[in-house]
Formats: sequence, C-alpha cells, structure tokens
Amino acid sequence: MDQFRLTPITRGLQIAGLILSTTSVALAAPQLPSFAGATFLPGAAIDHPYFPLMDNAVRTFSGQTVDEDGDPIVDSFELKRLGAGPTILGVQATTQLDRAFVDGLLDEETFDYYAQDTAGNVWYLGEDVTNYVYDGEDSLITTNSSSSWRAGVNDALPGFIMPANTTLGFNYYQEFAAADAALDQGRIQGHLDQIVVDAGTFFDVLQIWEGTELDPTVGGFKYYARGFGLILEDEHLDAQLRNPEFSKELVSVSAVPIPAALPLLGSALFGTLFMRRRVSVQARTG
Repeated sequence: MDQFRLTPITRGLQIAGLILSTTSVALAAPQLPSFAGATFLPGAAIDHPYFPLMDNAVRTFSGQTVDEDGDPIVDSFELKRLGAGPTILGVQATTQLDRAFVDGLLDEETFDYYAQDTAGNVWYLGEDVTNYVYDGEDSLITTNSSSSWRAGVNDALPGFIMPANTTLGFNYYQEFAAADAALDQGRIQGHLDQIVVDAGTFFDVLQIWEGTELDPTVGGFKYYARGFGLILEDEHLDAQLRNPEFSKELVSVSAVPIPAALPLLGSALFGTLFMRRRVSVQARTG
C-alpha cells in the first residue's frame, strides 16, 4: 500500500473496505474472558505488540471539534505510564495516567490499571476517575468520580483492554461492571498496512471498534500500531461505521529526563522510541 494520510474522509473509505472484507465473519456476542483461568507472573511487563507499556513518555493526542453552541474547541488527552499500581484480585497492576483537556482546561483525570497474563492478554482491572466540573467562567465548581470501577468491587469483573487474539471479528468485553455503569466492549475490526498521523508514519496498525451495550449509538474506532500502541481515535461515525466527525491523533511523544548515570541506555531507548515525528517507523514485524 502506498503511503497516505488518513483524513476523516479517506479514513472512512478505508474503514469501509475493512468492513466489507469482514462481512463473512459472524459477529458473535461479546465474550467475557475468564479471569480465573488466567496466569500472571509477579512484576511481568506489559509488552503486547499493540499495547506496550514499556516507557514513561507522555503521549499527547489532539483534535478539533465543536461544543453545544457550534463553537470550535480543542479536545486533547495525554497518556503516561506511571509504573506499579495497586494489587487487584491478587494481581499487581501497572498504572497508566490519562488526562483529558478541553481547550486546555483539565476535564478528566483517570488512573487506569492493567496487567498482562502469560498468554499475552492485557487485562483491564479498573479505573479511578476524577471528573472536573466548571462554571461558565471556567472556575472549578466540584469534582466527582463517575465511571470509576475496580474488579472485585460491586461484582465488577475485568476484561481485555487488548487481547492476544487479534483475529478479525473477535468480540470481547473490556470491562464488566454493571453496577458502576461500565460495560465497554471491543471488536477486532481490521488491519491496515500503515497510517500517517501528525506525529509520523506507523506501520502494521490494528483497528478496534469500541462501544458499550449501555448505549448502542455510542462507539468509535481506535488504531494501535505494532511496537508503539495507540496512535488515533475516530468518533461519531455514521450508521455504516464510516466518516468520523471527530478524530484525535497522536501529535507528540515527550521523553522523560534520563538519569546521568544511564547515558548509553537512555540514548538507545529514547533514540528508538521517541525520534518519530515525521519519520517513518523503521521496522515492521509479521
């Protein structure tokens, strides 16, 4: 495939092709993974090829949309791995911080908890959320923890944030916490050879549809590049799951400072992971 940049329109065309290519795949009901049958190794790294949490860089995503009055606003978020998190259902979690902004104002701050089993599945064990509520003058009024949940609390069960099985049509729960209004689902939708976003060109990209049975009208696509992770989100699709009205794409990757005692390690690590802006990813694996 020739290199191309996916605008909302061309992305819709490409997605349409992917959907047509999977019409022969029977879309079964989402599976609730069996956590009791999973095996975890203490301190195991999350190194899934499409969902690696191996560095502490800040990944920034951004896009422009409109508010309720039709005025343009910038919707953005940042992801950063924080390291070891709480122990949930007997498993040591890895914490990722997700901070969402609207026109630069902090809107939501979430601590997501993940763990990878020996089969390669990355489990979603819960999230602690702080939502920020402002008045018309952008002054903070209050906060709340709506949509927070943890596996093992209120009968909540974990699901896959990224399954080891990336077969087209595989449908699964990402979380199963009905009491906390958290019933997100994922479906492996397709594979793309490459995508160009603001931060660079990425190869071997996995496309996943994400939605919730709580509101069938809500859903969108996320795109994960092999060896890197999330690079793009498409939201507000039409009835044919095409033509997203709004997208948030990776715009920058900021390396954290490297200790002076580790110059060679830092040079190798960050030279590989972060010198990506407007540069093609060098290697594509099977």
